[in-house]
Amino acid sequence: MASKAHADLMDRVYGRQQAIYNITRKYFLLGRDAMIERLAPGTGQSVLEIGCGTGRNLIAAARRHPGARLYGIDISSAMLARAARDVSRAGLAPRIRMAAGDAVDFDAEKLFGVAQFDRIFFSYAISMIPEWRQSLEHAASLVAPGGQLMVIDFGQQKTPPGWVRRGLFAFLSRFHVRPRGDLRRSFYRLALASGGKLTFTPRFGGYASELVLTAGPLEPVTRKTQAA
Repeated sequence: MASKAHADLMDRVYGRQQAIYNITRKYFLLGRDAMIERLAPGTGQSVLEIGCGTGRNLIAAARRHPGARLYGIDISSAMLARAARDVSRAGLAPRIRMAAGDAVDFDAEKLFGVAQFDRIFFSYAISMIPEWRQSLEHAASLVAPGGQLMVIDFGQQKTPPGWVRRGLFAFLSRFHVRPRGDLRRSFYRLALASGGKLTFTPRFGGYASELVLTAGPLEPVTRKTQAA
């Protein structure tokens, strides 16, 4: 089964790194905290992270948005074990619920008793999910009316010299990370299909891309001014 193979791979690759994961990733998973700030859920609203890993982002979101209800899924049992420890140490276990699940077809109602979420986000997870298009489609189906699906992930590094791009992509491939060249196009098709509004924003000179799908009537895709 493909999902079982991917879960085993993630446990092997990241199970050995869980103790140093948060320290090392802060240097190249840029823009995560700014996106967490922009989640801006209202009091009592629900936030789901798909691919929550060590729980680092959920802890940050819980501290920044104390009125939100927080959930996370990940396919790696090793990462979830680390997340459970860190969430407990932060004193946030009553507010953050996590479960094992495949991004493609997890049953949110079965796992959490929640049918839809006000905010769903992927933070540098799309580039790690083999069936990432299906994951986006599934996530979009779980966004509540007026809610948002948010993604931040690696861009295509078109600004730096070619050797920089090749070096970064070679480094990322060692961890089974593959930046998605057609992420924006796929996201826009999803917006068309769902009748939502898409906003695309390049970050850090195109190092990363942030995309937001807001449920509601479709409006033309917009491109914001580049921001850090």
